[in-house]
This record gives sequence, structure tokens and C-alpha cells, in this order.
Amino acid sequence: MKRDKIIYYVATGLLTVLLLYSAGMYFFMYDDVTAMFTNFGYPTYLIYPYAVVKLLGLIALWTPSLKIVKEWAYAGYFFAFILAFFAHYMIGDGEQVAAVLAIILLMVSYIFNKRLQN
Repeated sequence: MKRDKIIYYVATGLLTVLLLYSAGMYFFMYDDVTAMFTNFGYPTYLIYPYAVVKLLGLIALWTPSLKIVKEWAYAGYFFAFILAFFAHYMIGDGEQVAAVLAIILLMVSYIFNKRLQN
């Protein structure tokens, strides 16, 4: 049980750092993110709402009493990371490695969260 908690907290902590960095880029490096979104063909008005949703998802992941919201946050992050992987892969900028790392951390966090709930 203790090993499972450590793995859960390490994976979720690393995922949190990755998502905070990403959301921070959206807020503080807006011009760079705008160029990236334009390369993807995404509308730039999504940048700030997407950053806020990333932060709200982190709150859901770290709040134990929000079990249903936590499930939705895991699902939302999963689809976001899959889409991020393919977006980066299709334009060939080499940034898909971060998406793969995020998917792995998300899956480990989810699996060990389920183990701890049982």
C-alpha cells in the first residue's frame, strides 16, 4: 500500500509539474503559443480557456472528494494528450515526446489512484 501511494504521488506530482509548465506557457509566453497554435491550425482564442481548464483539471486530480470530476479530468487529459501527440507529430516539430511522457504519467497516476481507492 505504501509503495502504491508513493508511485501515485510521484506520477501525479510529475504530471502536475508538466501541466503547470504548460499552462504557465499559455499565460506568460502567449506569443510563442500563438505561433504554435497557428501552425496547428487551431484558433488562438482557445489559448486562455485551455490553460484555465488545465488548471481546473489539476484541482480535480488533487481533490479526493471529487471522485466523479476526477474521472472526467483523467478522461479529458487523456484525449488532450492523444490529440497533442498527433498534432505535434503531424507538423513534425519533435514535441510529441512531451505528450507521450504526459500520457505515461497520466496512466500511471490513474492506475494507482484506482488501486488506492480499493
